[in-house]
Amino acid sequence: MLLAVPAAVALLFLLLPLAGLVIRAPWAEARTVLAGAGALQALKLSLITATVSVIIVLLVGVPLAWILARPNLRAASLLRALITIPLVLPPVVGGVALFTVLGRTGLIGRPLYRLTGFAFPFTPYAVILAQVFVALPFLVLSVEGALRASDRRYEEAASTLGARPVTIIRRITLPLIGPGIAAGAVLAWARALGEFGATITFAGNFPGTTRTMPLEVYLALETDPGSALLLSVLLLGVSVAVLALLRERWVSRW
Repeated sequence: MLLAVPAAVALLFLLLPLAGLVIRAPWAEARTVLAGAGALQALKLSLITATVSVIIVLLVGVPLAWILARPNLRAASLLRALITIPLVLPPVVGGVALFTVLGRTGLIGRPLYRLTGFAFPFTPYAVILAQVFVALPFLVLSVEGALRASDRRYEEAASTLGARPVTIIRRITLPLIGPGIAAGAVLAWARALGEFGATITFAGNFPGTTRTMPLEVYLALETDPGSALLLSVLLLGVSVAVLALLRERWVSRW
């Protein structure tokens, strides 16, 4: 019972603001606002970029987590600390950091622009890069935890029986850590969908190109708070629905 009171306070602290969105939203204007071109464009862009970002995160994050979870890895603590920096770094600072590397005058962006005439900032690619930057640690830490908790005797037994490393990873390791990968992917997708600071700094706020749903909400809040509430409820509903579906279809099957 002693823990019930602070637990209830924590739960109310999390749920009351969300309930406030639903209660205070001007539902009479919902059809006009949610069917508007700006809202649909922003939602479509958010869903596409978040999904592409998660695919990239999976391709590079799972191998990184696998290396990080290997026993006797030198400087593992330092590497893990570096990976978790985006979790504590203000998103705006992350956007500035991306500029210093990938901007037209950045370490990589300058020679890239001179050779190809292409620049990442203020394009949909910048949105994806910003989302990958902030979402990658969620997947890496989740998969690393799953790898450390898995029983490696199965891998050792398969190796003793002559199985190739690729076969061991495909037939043993990946099925064992499947729930960890699914959970990390869900968290990464949700983080990418809600990314704001790094996106507006590195990608800008251009309708149909880089204006994701969080940026649309921010813009609406300055001119029409009622529309901002409705757009926030829409984003909340999409996030909850997708997370619930992914949990049921991915996590429960393992």
